[in-house]
Amino acid sequence: MEVTFLEPIEIAKRIIEIVSDRQAVDILMLDIRKVVDFADYFIICSGESRRQIDTLSDEIDIALKQEGLNLFHREGTAESGWILLDFAAVIVHIFSPEEREYYGLEQLWSRGIPVFRIQ
Repeated sequence: MEVTFLEPIEIAKRIIEIVSDRQAVDILMLDIRKVVDFADYFIICSGESRRQIDTLSDEIDIALKQEGLNLFHREGTAESGWILLDFAAVIVHIFSPEEREYYGLEQLWSRGIPVFRIQ
């Protein structure tokens, strides 16, 4: 497999396409470059069931692997209501609606610049 280089913004947009196609809910892309030095973008979205949360996570991982991008770290489970996928410059948070409200990442990272949102 040939490895292709994608800019972080291109990776983030590709992830948004994937989660949109899989009917993720309340998709938010935050530009956090001026807030932290460990990533450029956060993608935050919700799945309406454990099965959908797992599917979103798996589809992102599979699609990006096919494009030559490796997942650096995965944390959480669908059963816990939260999965984090770390693609270095782009970090994806997939939540159940309840866990998303509880953790309030949008408020926690309010200094990030919203780039894209589908509600």
